[in-house]
Amino acid sequence: MKIRVRLCCFLLLVTIFGGSLSAQTAATTAKAAAQNSMDRDLLEVTIPQLEEMYRNHKYTVTEVMHWYMARIARYNGIYRAVQNLDLAGALATAEQEDKEAAAGGSGFHRGPLWGVPIVTKANTSIKGLITTDGWKGYMIPGHELIAPKDATIVTKLRAAGAIIIGQTNMPDFAASDTNRSTAYGRTGNAYDVRFSPGGSSGGTVTAVTANMAVLGNGTDTGNSIRMPSATSAVVGIFPTRGLVSIAGIAPLDWLLDNTGPIARNVTDAVIALDAMAGEDLTDPRTAGSAAKAQPGPYTQYLKADALKGKRFGVPAFILSGAGIPFQGIPSSATPGEVAMQTADSVLPLQPETRAAFMKAIEGLRAAGATVVFDDSILPDSFAVTVARVGTVPYIREGTEKFLAEYGPAQYHSSAEYEKAVGSPLPATIIGVKDPKAQKGRRSVAQALIESDPEADANFFTPRKKALEAYDATLDRLHLDGYVYPATQMPPPDETMPQDGRISGGPHSATGWVNMIGVPAVVVPGGFYPGGLPFGLEISARLWKDGDLLGWAYAYEQATKHRKPPVLVEQGLLPNAP
Repeated sequence: MKIRVRLCCFLLLVTIFGGSLSAQTAATTAKAAAQNSMDRDLLEVTIPQLEEMYRNHKYTVTEVMHWYMARIARYNGIYRAVQNLDLAGALATAEQEDKEAAAGGSGFHRGPLWGVPIVTKANTSIKGLITTDGWKGYMIPGHELIAPKDATIVTKLRAAGAIIIGQTNMPDFAASDTNRSTAYGRTGNAYDVRFSPGGSSGGTVTAVTANMAVLGNGTDTGNSIRMPSATSAVVGIFPTRGLVSIAGIAPLDWLLDNTGPIARNVTDAVIALDAMAGEDLTDPRTAGSAAKAQPGPYTQYLKADALKGKRFGVPAFILSGAGIPFQGIPSSATPGEVAMQTADSVLPLQPETRAAFMKAIEGLRAAGATVVFDDSILPDSFAVTVARVGTVPYIREGTEKFLAEYGPAQYHSSAEYEKAVGSPLPATIIGVKDPKAQKGRRSVAQALIESDPEADANFFTPRKKALEAYDATLDRLHLDGYVYPATQMPPPDETMPQDGRISGGPHSATGWVNMIGVPAVVVPGGFYPGGLPFGLEISARLWKDGDLLGWAYAYEQATKHRKPPVLVEQGLLPNAP
């Protein structure tokens, strides 16, 4: 009897409330299905795919922004790639773009990056936000380095329709091969959070490879776009210096600095480069670039057969690990100082990286290219020549120029910073003697390169000689470019000491690219046996960016090495020292 009563009561409840319960269940199911659909559509989405979704009204820009912000909220606590999420600014821009699209109808014109969520490195000025440059000294309450205007590339990216989600973590002043900052802590590698993503653009590469943004910008003074890209299976472009303006980017060494896009595939990176490139009156090295460069848009060079018949040489000095000191050796150095600095900079190519490189170049050969090994291809003597491109005497000039234009109202020079804050800017960016400086380095007097009588001996003449040697080898062996490993070693495990100390790597032997300003690109080149990515770097002649990017695209299409990381929501060392 009791069983019958209970059954009757249950049936009565179903009759009364069944409709509303079914509606709630259906709504929950529909919401989950919609979320799953967005996850499938947006994970690893490319710019062309995203633009197609917008044209078909599958998603609004605001909906896409919310998806990326939710992903950052879910994973950033572990990987710590995004230092500052500009929630209000990104959503305001997204809503504005949605309104413009609705009002414009079928004839509405979208820019090449319209509705594309991007991140920018924390040394790249964004009006109204703090340019931390990775350093806590620019975040002192009441003395923050709040940008008075956008960097040139930010202006260009916005004009193309991109939406800046946030700023990515970076080591202090971009002066490290790993990604630890006093401003935000440690960034982990998306493929294994225990390992380094490289520096100094490690925040951008982790954000991009982890699908926290479609793409971002990096900066590169000695390897800092290319080496981190290699650790994380993304594409990093170092354009010919002068193709893209660095105005508004806090310098580490303005004579070597460069900026370029980082993306998950070559096409997206090239679309961004097209938006970023162009002459800029505030960056003299861009003057005349339109006449020197291959004509754009660079997407026209992206052809699957671009590698057929091409010849690439492998630089012998990279395989041998010959030493090239960062920022070179000034002309005032004694023979003993030259020998000591060169010896300290030797960086052997580790066996597992050599093996990964040899495997990766099979993709070039399969796509129709020839890879040439010869001891005369950029031998150790080239390393000696390029090492004399000395920029240390001119570091302060770059910092002073940046603060004059992009410093906050309180300080527009290093002297004004010291007066306002009560302590000086670090030696790293003003060129004074640093007690922790590399062994063999002595204090070098700071000068203006425009008026320094030693400028030719320090910079211009050795740079010219190195570039001539670079081109002469291409001519002699009928090579189109060079190919080499983007790092000298795999990403290190930062949960344990490396060589008896906390890891400062991984490291590369690619800073010579900055010294002569030629273009280079890193593409995913496979994976080490442990599952971490290996990156292949290719370089070309000055201003042959279009050809270079075509080769990268052909390699990418032939190999399909890119695969996304599997992220975790709990992990080790979210903020290791």
